[in-house]
Amino acid sequence: MARDFKRTDRIGDQMQRDLSELIRLSVKDPRVGMVTVNQVSVSKDLGYADVYVTLLTLEDVSADSEEVKSTIKVLNGAAGYLRSELAKRIKLRMIPQLRFHFDASVGEGRRLDNLIRRARASDSDSESSS
Repeated sequence: MARDFKRTDRIGDQMQRDLSELIRLSVKDPRVGMVTVNQVSVSKDLGYADVYVTLLTLEDVSADSEEVKSTIKVLNGAAGYLRSELAKRIKLRMIPQLRFHFDASVGEGRRLDNLIRRARASDSDSESSS
């Protein structure tokens, strides 16, 4: 019988929980605002972990905005420190190197939700006027 969860998935889930707490409490750089860790994807050999983050802001941000670029740059600069702190929390022989990426899926979901709402509102307006 095959396992339901791969080891790399379990490690990624634990790293996601720990990284979100570490970024919130330990990274004191003012260029890093409210960051949400959406997913951590760990390679099969545990050499690398791709960390996908989203910025919580009032306006929609894209991967090309200066705020996103500076935040990703700061997080990639702090990757060594975050990796050493993860090593204290997670008992693994080798902690993967961290690579931070911006996750645009939340903004895209918000955009699609607005489109659907507008389409439904225009449908209900056209039905009520008929």
